[in-house]
Amino acid sequence: MDATVLARRALELDAIAGDLRFHVVDMVHEAQSGHISPGLGAADIMTALFFETMRIDPKNPDMAGRDRFVLSKGHSCPVLYAVLALRGYFPIEELKTLRRLGSRLQGHPVIGTVPGIDATSGSLGLGASQAVGMALEGRMQGQSYTVWALLGDGEIDEGVIWEASAAAAKYKLGNLVFIVDRNGLQTDGPCESVMPMEPIDRKFEAFNWKVLKMDGHDMADILTTLQAARDYRSGPVCVIASTVKGKGVSFMENTSEWHAKAPNDEQYARAVAELRGGRA
Repeated sequence: MDATVLARRALELDAIAGDLRFHVVDMVHEAQSGHISPGLGAADIMTALFFETMRIDPKNPDMAGRDRFVLSKGHSCPVLYAVLALRGYFPIEELKTLRRLGSRLQGHPVIGTVPGIDATSGSLGLGASQAVGMALEGRMQGQSYTVWALLGDGEIDEGVIWEASAAAAKYKLGNLVFIVDRNGLQTDGPCESVMPMEPIDRKFEAFNWKVLKMDGHDMADILTTLQAARDYRSGPVCVIASTVKGKGVSFMENTSEWHAKAPNDEQYARAVAELRGGRA
């Protein structure tokens, strides 16, 4: 993609990411429950994946050769539901049913509910192992699809992440990409206070992964980096994305307070005013 085309496409995707952020805030406000700031921070990455990078078809969601996506940090599912709806997998109006009794949109994504969900999430870390299994299956079946997994930086405290990483390197899974959403915060506070994990890049490199870095809010950088991750087929790739938790809503940014908190009516109005005013 040449520079002019890349810049134009990045602007188009920035607008979609802004819509995505609005729906995340709207859903969690409507439900008065759910995880809001993790989704705001990941909105640009999710937009790039589902609207540009991944090989998918909403009209044929179970297409055999499609790319697979695993939301390992499954509590961030409002952003996954929103991007699936905007991409055309199910009606946007259904987003209003988040966490309602009987809704298909519960607090973690569940395979077999709405189209486009490839993995059920639960305990943190397990999505990474699921992604490794999917990638290994693709290898064994001679499929060319790529498996993408979005992990939280707090999530990589989990030992199962590193067991999965060792297995991925052993089998040289060049069809597997982990994206670490590096916002520096988790439920209990700063990641480096809860469990220091730096240097994350050198840890993955020590597990024989290719490591790339990107600005998780610079759409052109995201598109270029994700394409490079797809093109690298010699082994698994870890993309470390620098992001801002709560991106787009000033009073939600860079704080753990809004990790799992729903806005009241006044806070919702302020958030929407910022998002619709071009701050997203």
